[in-house]
Order: sequence, then C-alpha cells, then structure tokens
Amino acid sequence: MHTGTLNQGTGSTLAIRVDNLTKSFDGLVAVDGISFTIESGEIFGLLGPNGAGKTTTISMLSTMLKPTSGTATVNGHDIVTGEDDVRKSIGIVFQDQSLDEELTAYENMDFHGRLYRIGGEERRRRIGELLALVGLDDRKDDLVKTYSGGMRRRLEIARGLLHEPKVLFLDEPTLGLDPQTRNLLWEYIARLNDETGITIILTTHYMEEADRLCDRVAIIDRGTIIALDTAENLKASIGGDVVTIASPDPDAVAGLLTAPWISGIERHDGSVTIRLQDADRHIPGIVTAIHQSGIGITSLSVRKPTLEDVFLHYTGRTIREEEVSGKEAMRMFHRAGRR
Repeated sequence: MHTGTLNQGTGSTLAIRVDNLTKSFDGLVAVDGISFTIESGEIFGLLGPNGAGKTTTISMLSTMLKPTSGTATVNGHDIVTGEDDVRKSIGIVFQDQSLDEELTAYENMDFHGRLYRIGGEERRRRIGELLALVGLDDRKDDLVKTYSGGMRRRLEIARGLLHEPKVLFLDEPTLGLDPQTRNLLWEYIARLNDETGITIILTTHYMEEADRLCDRVAIIDRGTIIALDTAENLKASIGGDVVTIASPDPDAVAGLLTAPWISGIERHDGSVTIRLQDADRHIPGIVTAIHQSGIGITSLSVRKPTLEDVFLHYTGRTIREEEVSGKEAMRMFHRAGRR
C-alpha cells in the first residue's frame, strides 16, 4: 500500500474519473451526482452505511449497471460506450460469492482463465503465482466447499487478478468474516497492492478497514459523497480530541459547554460528543461545571477522532444509526410498491 498522500494533478495517470454520476431506480436516487478521481496504484475506499450507494457506484464503474446520467472512465475507457474494454481491464470481487463449490480452487481459476482465453502455459503459471500470493497453493486441489469464509474470499481475489486487470473492485471484501480472518485479509490486500501496484477500489462500512487500507477515503451517505481525503486529514479536519459524556440530561450538558476551546458538539443516543484540543487539560473544568449544575454523568470517555466521528460530524448520525434508518426507509419503499 502506498504510504504517502496521493494528490490530484501531480501528473500521475488516472485510473478512474467520475463526473456527476447518477443512478435512479423508479424515482429512488441511489447515487446522486458524485464526482471523484482515482490515481493508478491507489487504494481508494468508499466508506458508508449499507444502502448509501457504494455497491451501486462500483456496479456502474464495472459496467454491471448503466448510469442514469453523468459520465465515468475506467483505464481511459468510457463505462457506456467502451464497456467491453472496461471489462477486459478490471477484476471484480462482489459481496455475493460466485465460486463453484464443487470444483477445486485450481479448477475455479482454470475455468476463469479459459473464459479470458489465456493460453495454457501462461494460465498455469499465473494460477500458481496467484494461489501462492493469497496463501492457497497448498490447498489448490481441495474442493471449495471445504474452504473457510476467509479462504473463499482470498480465492475470489486471486481469480479476479488472473487476467491481469489494471483495476480491482472489492465490494465489502471482509463482510461476515471474524476479526482474525478480517485482519489477515487486510494484510493480503495491502501486500497485493505493494507487490503488483494494482489500483484497488473497495467499498466498506468498517471504519478500521478504510483507515488501515486506503490511501484516500470518500465518505458516502444517501448517494452523495460528503467528504473525501486521506483518513488522517479527514480525522484532523474535525479537530483535536473527542470527549463523549453520557448523561440523563444530555441537552442540559450541551447547554453548559460554551467555552471557545470547544470546536464542536453533537448529541445522539443519550450522550454528548465534544471536540476540543488538549482534552486532558479541560476535562476537570467540564466535570466540575456539570456537577455544580446538578446534572448527572453516567460515563465519560476521551479518545482521538475516528472516521466514525467524521461521519457523525458531517451527518449528525453514526453509521449504525444511518443503517437502521436506511433499512426502515427501504421497508417503507417496498411496502409502498406492493400497494
């Protein structure tokens, strides 16, 4: 993975350009006029809750869906007029597994290579190299139905690389995996980018995944990109430390916090989140003021900002809260459609 910040306009080759891309389904706007660019060799993350438009975005970029409006190019090819060239130059690993469980890992890879008309000797060489890259060479002759969830994801990534794409799309690559397997897969993705220089665009709703893997992160909510930068810059943009105070009366607590060194206040889930510099120096005064006003404190925590705090800052909601409201909205949409 690249360790330096990737800036636009540096002369590097663009792998992806998106301009005002929009997708609507029967009046429901899933992606709403988004624009961004991705440099060659970059790991770029689309971070947001389920239903935010992440999968719809990469489905358009991979030519699986046609946009309602707007334009995009992948490896210099237009996603509408040059869809065949786009497909030849990309690899895709979607959320839903597409491996044949009754075939071995090698047979799954071999079948994919034949679809792309990769010659026999070259196909065998690439299969061996890629299975070694994802740590499956010693299990290549085992049926996929005997594989764990993490092994299957690694095999899908290897298969997606077999035809040597310039861009790899990973849609929620660690969804449903246990924390240990998730960490191992992160290591494989980072090593893949380091060793091959392939451009990777991934969607995720895991904050740590975006923070750890991505050179830059676009936070997407309700079909719109609300912030885009490196993870460090996004966290720095909301300022200082984060203090969360849980109280029976969070509105009263928020009303007391008017000092000029407080850069931001949000209320949610019965607590108040405060952003400020040098929290350790100011916390005693905050606690004293709250107690003197007769307001109770249930708990208090101090930490550095996370991408969850960035999402909360821009939307007023946590990703979990947004996922709950998004699911309810979809249920209402489906109920209305049945009337």
